[in-house]
Amino acid sequence: MKITDIRTVVVGNPWKNWVFVVVETSDGISGLGETTGGLSTMPNKEAVEEIKHLAIGKNPLEISNIVDELYKALFLKMTPAVAAIEIACWDILGKHLKVPIYQLLGGKVRDKVRVYANGWYSGERSPENFGEKAKSLADKEYTALKFDPFGSEYLRLNKDSETFIKKIIRSVRDAVGPNVELMIEGHKRFNTVEAIKISNWLKEYDVTWFEDPIDNDDIDSLIHVSNNSPVRIIAGEGFDDHKDFTRFVSSNATDIVNPEIMKIGGISGAVKVAGICSSFDVDLAFHNAESPLKTMTNLQLCGAIKNIYIQECFDDFNEGWIDELFPNYTKVENGYLAIPDKPGLGIQLNEDVAKLHPYNKSNFLRMFKPGWENRKGAKDSE
Repeated sequence: MKITDIRTVVVGNPWKNWVFVVVETSDGISGLGETTGGLSTMPNKEAVEEIKHLAIGKNPLEISNIVDELYKALFLKMTPAVAAIEIACWDILGKHLKVPIYQLLGGKVRDKVRVYANGWYSGERSPENFGEKAKSLADKEYTALKFDPFGSEYLRLNKDSETFIKKIIRSVRDAVGPNVELMIEGHKRFNTVEAIKISNWLKEYDVTWFEDPIDNDDIDSLIHVSNNSPVRIIAGEGFDDHKDFTRFVSSNATDIVNPEIMKIGGISGAVKVAGICSSFDVDLAFHNAESPLKTMTNLQLCGAIKNIYIQECFDDFNEGWIDELFPNYTKVENGYLAIPDKPGLGIQLNEDVAKLHPYNKSNFLRMFKPGWENRKGAKDSE
């Protein structure tokens, strides 16, 4: 079997253009991968176009060789483009052998994985709206919710903002009761002093974690914040090197990380990171702010990796036409996602539907701008 072509398909999801990769083979089997990148839509798409000739003609079943070739060609860099091709090759391998990918990683360790909802809090940024929407999710049996209550704040909070943000979090906690986990998203926005200050008053709301309170690139400062925080600090979605995870988890700064598989080499890279974390008794909660294809990819990993704490999921809050774009993706039921048993990733992309939703340069979130949490994308003039 040989790779005959590698194509990119961009789908204009309003709050983030999705970038998919289709790897085609001489045997007629094709595989899917994802290289979505927010405001890096065109760079990520063109990155695939630039390296695909290095993979065309190769045997897609020899995944390690293909990744090694691309990694070295990129002067020892692991990029989302490489990860997308890698994931698509795993999809091909599973379809070729007629087994789900988790079977190729050692077999299933769980039938389903608990999820936490994200992307649910669009609309008015008020304690009442946050509380009402959180209650509706608890009624659907979600047992964990993540949200960013900080609006457009950056680096530090003034007293009025702090008071208002506390009201939002209190509204959510009161709405869902004590048994639903709350994860607070920081989006890397604070300095270390402010992050520690916030983490101290977050303890009052019994939060499961404070995520990315500061820049992921500064691991020493992440460790410092973690060591001075009474609530769990998690990070990892910004790490693009396995050594970053080793430094963070070996410091005993946390017991949960949130790797982004598109940054660490796809499925193979995720398995390596899971091994690193397992040796320090640290669990994984894979980052997942992209499409249902990404969800299905993460589910294969959740099916095979022991040290999984929970899985992030936006899929309940996507556009209505997503069901037509992905006619067979796994959906959340009673707060869980079942591990799919179909060969490969277990998902198909309807390219006819994809053509109905083309790329738009304004399909991205203007973080730190008022109203970004509505996830309606930017204005055409921005």
